[in-house]
Parts: sequence; C-alpha cells; structure tokens
Amino acid sequence: MQLPDFPQSPLLAGSDVEQKRAEILDYFRATFDRYEQLFEVLAGDEAYFKKPIALRHPLIFYFGHTATFFINKLLLAGLIDQRINPKFESMFAIGVDEMSWDDLSEARYDWPGVAEVRAYRQSVRAVVEQVILTQPLTLPVGWDHPWWIIVMGIEHERIHLETSSVLIRQHQLAYVQPHPAWAPCRHSATAPQNALVSIPPAAFRLGREITDPIYGWDNEFGCHEAVTGAFEASRYLVSNQEFLAFVEAGGYADSTLWLEEGAGWLKFSQAQQPTFWVKDGAQWRLRLMLEEVPMPWDWPVETNYHEAKAFCQWKARQSGLPVRLPTEDEWQALRQFAGVDAQSAANLQLAHYASSCPVSEFAHGPLFDVVGNVWQWTETPIYPFEGFQVHPIYDDFTTPTFDERHNLFKGGSWISCGNEALPASRYAFRRHFFQHAGFRYVVSEASEKMAASHYETDRLVSEYAEFHYGDTYFDVPNFPRALALLAIEAMGDKLKKPGSKALDLGCATGRATFELAKHFDEVTGIDFSARFISLGARFAEQGRLRYTLVEEGELVAYKERSLAELGLDQVAGKVAFFQGDACNLKPHFSNYDLILAANLIDRLYNPEQFLESVHERLNPGGVLMITSPYTWLPEHTKRESWVGGFKKDGENFTTLDGLKAMLGKHFKLIRGPLSVPFVIRETKRKFQHTLSEVTLWERR
Repeated sequence: MQLPDFPQSPLLAGSDVEQKRAEILDYFRATFDRYEQLFEVLAGDEAYFKKPIALRHPLIFYFGHTATFFINKLLLAGLIDQRINPKFESMFAIGVDEMSWDDLSEARYDWPGVAEVRAYRQSVRAVVEQVILTQPLTLPVGWDHPWWIIVMGIEHERIHLETSSVLIRQHQLAYVQPHPAWAPCRHSATAPQNALVSIPPAAFRLGREITDPIYGWDNEFGCHEAVTGAFEASRYLVSNQEFLAFVEAGGYADSTLWLEEGAGWLKFSQAQQPTFWVKDGAQWRLRLMLEEVPMPWDWPVETNYHEAKAFCQWKARQSGLPVRLPTEDEWQALRQFAGVDAQSAANLQLAHYASSCPVSEFAHGPLFDVVGNVWQWTETPIYPFEGFQVHPIYDDFTTPTFDERHNLFKGGSWISCGNEALPASRYAFRRHFFQHAGFRYVVSEASEKMAASHYETDRLVSEYAEFHYGDTYFDVPNFPRALALLAIEAMGDKLKKPGSKALDLGCATGRATFELAKHFDEVTGIDFSARFISLGARFAEQGRLRYTLVEEGELVAYKERSLAELGLDQVAGKVAFFQGDACNLKPHFSNYDLILAANLIDRLYNPEQFLESVHERLNPGGVLMITSPYTWLPEHTKRESWVGGFKKDGENFTTLDGLKAMLGKHFKLIRGPLSVPFVIRETKRKFQHTLSEVTLWERR
C-alpha cells in the first residue's frame, strides 16, 4: 500500500527565493493538516479530556501545544509582535513529556473546549501563513536565520504527530474510531528465523555542520569521531514471535534479568507482557492505533528500553553469547555497512502504512529495517557532541535530557517524518517511555562505552553557576545572597506568620531561591531559561554541582560545589524550580509574601505588562524587590517598551521614574534606591563588574 506523498524536510538553500517560500509554505500546510487529521480519529470531545495514561496530559493539551509553540517561538524570534491568546500560550506551552512514575503531577487544569482550541489553531495557521508569505527571505536559511524558527515549528509539530499517535494508541478503544487516512498494514505471515550478520570494523564522523542546508536539532551539531570494532547484529528486528519465547519463559517474573531501574518500572507497571499485547483467552491480539487485531507474529515487537534490555539478558543466558543492544555508534556502523541513507525504501515518513509491517518486508543489504518500521533502542544515553551549543530560541530541546536517564533510539518508525526520519537525527527518551519502538540485538565482546553527559559545559550556564555558587572576586560579596539578605531585612515581622511564600522571578541558576528558603516556608524559582532552572533543580535534588569554567581559549577549569558547604543543604526541600515567562505566568503562581525580580526588567520583551500586573501575585503588605543595572537593549526590549533611560518632554526620564509611575498605583517605595555590586567571571582574566540599582516596594 502506497500512501499519498507527505513532503520531506526541505533543503534550505537554492537560488529561487519564491520557489523556496512556496515549498516551505507547502511543508507547513501539509504538516498542520496532517496533525489535525490525526485528531479526527478521536471519537467525540470526551476523548480529548480523558488521560490515555496517568503520566501524561490529556490529548487536548497536545492539540493546542504545537500551535502555541509557533506563536511563542515566532514572538521570541521577532517575526510577530503580539500574542493571539496569552492564556493558551501559557497553558499549552510547557509540560509535554512525562518524566517518571514517581514524578507524577496531580495538578488540575481548567482545559478549554475542543472547538475553542480548534478555532485557536485556525488563527495560528493564518498568522504563520502570513509570516511565510510576507517576511523577507534570503537563502540559505541557517541556524541563526529568522526562517530557521519557522521550520523549527513545523519540525516540532511533526515530532508531536508521532508522540500524539502513541498516546492515541494507549487510549481506550471506546475513544477512537477508524479513519481512512490512518489505515494499518493488513498482511502478516510466519515470522522469519532471526540470524546474525557480521558487521565489519568502521570509522566515521558524526555531527552536522552549522552550514548544512537542512534543518536539524541542537544535539545533531558538533563533531564526534567514532571507531567501532567488528560485531554481529540480528538480521531482523526482534519480532513478536521471537519475543514470545521470552514472555513464555517467565521473563517478566525473573528479577535477575532486569536492571534496578527496570525492576522499579516493572513493580510500578505490573507488566506481564509488552504494553500493546492483549491476552484474549488462549490467543494474543495486538493493539494498533485504532483497533485490536490478531497478533501479527512477524511484525516487530514494541517495547520500552527496560523490556528490550531484559530480553537481551535472557538471550545471552540462553545462548551463552554476549548479547546486548547496540550503541549509537554501532547502529551508525551497521547503517553504513548496509548502505542506508535518507532515500532508502522503508516503512517510514508515512509512505506505506499507519502501523508496523512484517520485519522481512524492507531489505537493506543483508539486514532488514535498518531504518523504519519501529525505532530501535540503543545502549547509549544521549550526550552532547563536541562543540554542542543550544539554540537560543529553543534552549530546552535537548539539555534536560543530558542526565544519563534518556537513551537514544535510532532509525525512525512508520510515522517518523521530516527530521525524525533522517539518519543524522538524535532522539532520546526516558527508558520506561513507550514510542513506536522496538529493537535489534548485537553480539559483541566489546563493552559498550558511554560518553558522560551529566555535567554542565554550557558556557553561559557555567558562568552563572560560578556567579551564584562560586568564588568571591575583588572582595565583592555574593550578589544573590546579598539581595536575599536585603529582602529578609525588608520583610521584618512579616516573616513570623506561618506558611510564608517567596517567588524568585528570573532566578537564573537559583542561589537566591535557596537563600530565601532559609527564612520562608516555600520558595518558587522561575526563569525563562530551561538551562538555568535545570541546574538549580538538579542541585536541589542531588546536593552537588559540577561545571567547567573557561580559563583561556580551549582551556577550562573544573569546579564543584555542594549545598552542604554553602550551608544550604537543609533548605533544598523547600524550593521548587519552574520554567516560565515573567510576562505570561500561569495563574497559580500567586499569593506570595515576597517577589524578588533580580536583574530582570531590562531583559523582558514587555516590562510594562509585568510591572502593572505583578501586584496580583503578591499578598497585601507583600514586598516586591526589583534590581537592575538598567541596561536597556533593543535586542531584548523594543525601544518603545523601555521603562526609562530616554528623554521625555525634553527632560531625562530614568528607569526609577518609570518604576514610580508604573508601580505607584499599587505600591509604595519603602527602601532605595541602593547600589549593589556584582561580578561575573567570563575567563580567568576577564570579568564584568556592574552596579545594580535596588528598590523595595510594599503592596498597598
């Protein structure tokens, strides 16, 4: 069965600008349409609001999420200058991925209706089309080109086309219905006997160049030189038939086959077979996206990493061979051996079926399904290539996964489209995660070498780690700690009441959040940068922080700090970190006794909106502390949105003048202005020395 063509990731170079504009517009429309078509399989509005699994939001979130992503990112990129629906663009922005069964949030959301979200999506469609049709376009489109963000939104929606299909597959059958655009494979036969294929030694370079004329995610860029020895790989993906032997041998009940993390998942899930297998009396059936069918034994089994790993342990015990999952490098080696590239025929890109198909259908040299059909789990936790850098418009695409808990899988599934379908792509999920994913095994005496990922090498984040938790320079006291002490002094007797709450807004890597927790019962740290808050959250969880600092050129120093040595280990349980936009916070961030906005206002895209609404988040009598060096720059805040620092009616109008004008209705100035210095280390011999002006305001 050949499905209608679904456009692939476009080349972002060429000589005909208008042709490329039309190609990108077609790519957007096809993706937006196909995503909405996926949700047509839901049988009624109720299906949008029932969670398919407890660890994820209901599908209404994902219906809205990809649209709000376009608006939020285009706004950051300066391609649009206003929001469509600030409530939606906050509600649907964050909270996409489950973390773990013990991270489950029971937060309640007041979700809007399906028709309302559908209408919102149409408004977003019109905005994006207008951007594509009217914004200036030059070629090639590279990493720092504004149009990169347009393609980013399209590729992001293609990712969620797949992840949403998995959630739909986990929904109750009563909530889904057949759809002609999502017809599965209808043929199956006896599963082939698996065999081992010899893969020769290989040497190759992985990693994209910034100048590559095709869209890529941040983790694909950089350089990784790889060398693999000879090994053997299974000719086919592990089929349902091959995996049945593991199930019937009691593999799910044999704790010796499961690693500690896998055993924890097994205890939580009480799994006795793969999640999409359904026992029907003495027979087995398979849950597809929209229906159950008699078990197609020659299709690939679909598992999470833990199940795949336990099977390999069992297979090794049965055969006496060193059976395991391949590493990322070994997968690339067998891809290279098989001669597979982006044009190879495969059950990929929605080109054939809306499901898996027999493991013997698509040959790639002596192997089958090197790409396509289902993703293939690897032993490799995702890590950054040398030269890795985050994209400033989407700084949390990969960095939250550099925790040694997210493993790469390779090759793509039947619904993997766009960037997902490219051999250079690098996607990683928590090991308990279910995607359309299976595995093939390798036999090798070589141990699987893992690159370390659990460290902070992002230069800006490391500079702020040192700024907050590092050494003292030029006898200037620690800035976040100094601000916390001023705030505590200003609070006075207000701190005696039980249940006191503080908000550290623009918390960066979180030192002031911890310092305030010495005096408040609950402290929330919020920053726009996921890179910053992930460091603070990790420090709170693990009590130890490691990072590198540039000395000169490529030379770095290695630093380590602990909460205990900073006297903060007793307060870690009182802090919580969240990503958020100070100009568009979710409503539940309210009822605080203190809000600290440190060096924040001159980095906001709409400081007036923040200043004129911040009182709504403070209790009466609460204190607002604002600090800033007043470094107004048009790349952060449009000139017309500056709070001060310009001539007004022919006279100097300072930021303090602007603060008094904007805050005066709801606040009285109780202290300041004060000058508080800070020093940021850039290299061993280069430092920023700055004075921040501090004012403290009491809500009337």
